[in-house]
Amino acid sequence: MSKINIVLVEPEIPQNTGNIARTCSATGAALHLVKPLGFAIDDRKMKRAGLDYWNTLEIYMYESLADFMEKHGNDNLWFYTTKASKLYTEAAVDESNEIYLVFGKETKGLPEELTAAHFDHSVRMPMLNDIRSLNLSNTVAIAVYETLRQGGFEGMKTDGEKLASMQ
Repeated sequence: MSKINIVLVEPEIPQNTGNIARTCSATGAALHLVKPLGFAIDDRKMKRAGLDYWNTLEIYMYESLADFMEKHGNDNLWFYTTKASKLYTEAAVDESNEIYLVFGKETKGLPEELTAAHFDHSVRMPMLNDIRSLNLSNTVAIAVYETLRQGGFEGMKTDGEKLASMQ
């Protein structure tokens, strides 16, 4: 399975970023944060949402979207936006490369010029017409687990522990 990287471009809500950090820790995904952030990295709400998983997190910081694109613009990038025509299930996992799942800020999403320039690699979550968007942390979790599913959940624990009453 290729390594999963979650990229948050200018996240604004600390609780969302904390929840996403916890998802990253549970799945082995790396978290990439693109500034400016709408909170301090030591924000109490973000740390509370991430609980005690911060020590297991692989995290990278970038000064700007241009900085991130300069370093990763030729990588396997998939942009999540409500303006895409493809569904998130069409974000193809390439076993030989890392995959970067890129998400915009909660209030505005990704810049239109970015998704227009990468329209073939822009995907969306299906939802009803009158709904603006899903919560960012929910969208990230769905995207990560779809990527893991495509890779057969390689390296993941997929069986539960038996309850004492079932033994």
